[in-house]
Parts: sequence; structure tokens; C-alpha cells
Amino acid sequence: MLELILPNGHRACELESGADEVGFQFTMFQIVFNEISASEISQLPTLEQLGLLAEFKVTPEDLEDVDGERFGQVSRKSQKLFRYRAGDHRIYFEVRDGSVHVHRVLSANTFQDFLFRGGLPVNEDEAVGKSPHFWELIEEGRQTRSSG
Repeated sequence: MLELILPNGHRACELESGADEVGFQFTMFQIVFNEISASEISQLPTLEQLGLLAEFKVTPEDLEDVDGERFGQVSRKSQKLFRYRAGDHRIYFEVRDGSVHVHRVLSANTFQDFLFRGGLPVNEDEAVGKSPHFWELIEEGRQTRSSG
């Protein structure tokens, strides 16, 4: 089941797990937004929000074989986050207690700023992983209230 839970406890969307076109069973994680990530996504135009939420589906299988395109991984020391790329947006999250906890929803312009200011290499996931400012944003997201 895909269930989006906002910090106020409201459920934004529920979809049942099921079978894909070929009949394979799949399971999706519950998705939990904190106050900051919910605010970041709410600042997008409504149709863009709906498109982003409809596209953001995470299964355990997606995270076993991170391809670097749609899903990526960012790490520093003992911290490991996943990144989901949807058009010009990046969703940074971790899986905890069987749920996806979204820490930040950032636009591509944010990443270009990281790359430019830090003079970092082109690989986006490596670049943001090396940026202290990125980890400050993540920590700020972790410390905000979320439900679930």
C-alpha cells in the first residue's frame, strides 16, 4: 500500500499494492513527510505536486538495485540517504521502520547551486554528499515533526 502521511496526520493518498502488468506482486512503502518536506512540496503548483506524488513510488526492490538515474544514494560517514529524481525535483529520504521518511524535496536549481559554490564534480549524488550545506538541510528536515 502506498500511503502519504502529512505532518498533521492527514492521509494525502492511498493506493493498494497489487500486481503489475505481468502479474508479479509488489509492495510499496508508506511515505511520511515531515513539516519541511511537506511545505516544500506544497509550494509547487498543484498539478506539479500531483504529478510528483503520483510518480514517487518506492518498493523494496527499487532500493536493492539503485540505478543512479531514478534512484540514487547519498552517503557521508554513517549516514545513508536515498534520492529519487523526478524531472527537476529531487526527493531525499531514508527507510526506517518499514516507511519512507522524506526529509527534503529540492529543485534542480538547488543542486546547480551546490555544484557551482562547491566546485564539485558533475556526479550529482557524490556532489551533494560532499556538501556540508546539503547535510544541514537534511538534518533540519530530520528534526522536524512528522507523523507515523
